[in-house]
Amino acid sequence: MKLSVLVPAYNEEAGLATILRRIAAVPVDKEIIVVNDCSSDRTGAILDGAVVGDRIPGLRVIHHRTNRGKGAAIRTALQAASGDAVIIQDADLEYDPQDYPALLAPILSGEAQVVYGVRNLDAQKLLFRLGNRALTWLTNLLYGVQLHDMETCYKVMTIDIARRLDIESNGFDLEPEITAKIVRLGYTIHEVPIAYEPREEKKLSPWRDGWPALRALLRYRAWRPAPRVASEMVG
Repeated sequence: MKLSVLVPAYNEEAGLATILRRIAAVPVDKEIIVVNDCSSDRTGAILDGAVVGDRIPGLRVIHHRTNRGKGAAIRTALQAASGDAVIIQDADLEYDPQDYPALLAPILSGEAQVVYGVRNLDAQKLLFRLGNRALTWLTNLLYGVQLHDMETCYKVMTIDIARRLDIESNGFDLEPEITAKIVRLGYTIHEVPIAYEPREEKKLSPWRDGWPALRALLRYRAWRPAPRVASEMVG
């Protein structure tokens, strides 16, 4: 099974080279698709340097000419993906790519088609930890599921499911949108524990990004997928 690693990157010069090396070192068949979302720092230069001479095997870089947001970067990466499954990988160092094999295992065994990595949030700042737990609790209440970490970045699924989600969000409301739509499609979300080291400086704001996440959970309760055409159901 080939894994498409989708990496949205905006002003991530500090840890970008390190995370690319860590992804490349994971012993799974993969491609790495990084979308530079019009960064104003050295992110673009670092990515272009990583491509020269195939320093990072399987790396493809796409540059947005304007800053469009994380969700838009994921849409761009997903359009370019050619793998059998996809995972979202933030460009900082909070998540450990060495967890990929454990995340893929339930899919490879046929046990699941969607797998979430569950973080231990004890090291998070209190406000972020409470916000994450509140959104997960609300997701469980609204959608009748029993998730432990809805906001996790590590969401792994078959590429067919990923493309059926028709992602609309541009910001951090991407996470509840993906989760809501997966549930609405009728899939069970399998969970496995993962490593997690929260960084001190975060782009996410509990106040600025919390309300859009809440609205997304409410909005997508009524979402219905587009009908599948015959060509999509063949093979």
